[in-house]
Amino acid sequence: MTVLSDTEISAWLAGQSAWRLQDGKLALSLQFQDFSMAWGFMSRVALLAEQQQHHPEWFNVYNRVEIALVTHDAGGLTKKDFNLADSINGLLGDSGT
Repeated sequence: MTVLSDTEISAWLAGQSAWRLQDGKLALSLQFQDFSMAWGFMSRVALLAEQQQHHPEWFNVYNRVEIALVTHDAGGLTKKDFNLADSINGLLGDSGT
């Protein structure tokens, strides 16, 4: 996997309302109605991540979920990160956020 350029990263982020660049990673902060909805969302993301063989760094407390994406093997952001982020975005319409 090839690490994306700053220009490619900025162009992708320009079309996003929730994702941001934080410490060299794509970062997303979400808040759900309750713990069950947060956990259910994480379970759905886990299935996508497994299908794509690309796994997020994440943190959960009650109804909050923090997701960070980076391709560790490549040493930065790659298309794998953007592909998983786009898949996660696809789940957000019916997630209860």
